[in-house]
Amino acid sequence: MFYEFRIDLKTKRAIERNIEIMGEAMFRILKVDSTFKIKNARKIVDTRNRIIHGYHGVSEETIWSIAIRDLPELESEIDDLLEGARQ
Repeated sequence: MFYEFRIDLKTKRAIERNIEIMGEAMFRILKVDSTFKIKNARKIVDTRNRIIHGYHGVSEETIWSIAIRDLPELESEIDDLLEGARQ
């Protein structure tokens, strides 16, 4: 799957763009509540900044790892927060 990802520029850019959006959202949340309970909140913002500003680049391997490992974990954390808010 990684090979297909590497050659699919549209998918790579879409994932990068969504990481940028999540990083911006997290940045805004942290400005309001610096104790917000997302494990890698600061890393999400930092990754957004690296993508947007091109700091040291972000490798295809890193983007792939975020997509297949970190995003499902983040989704689970957000689901837990939403469930707790409903109770």
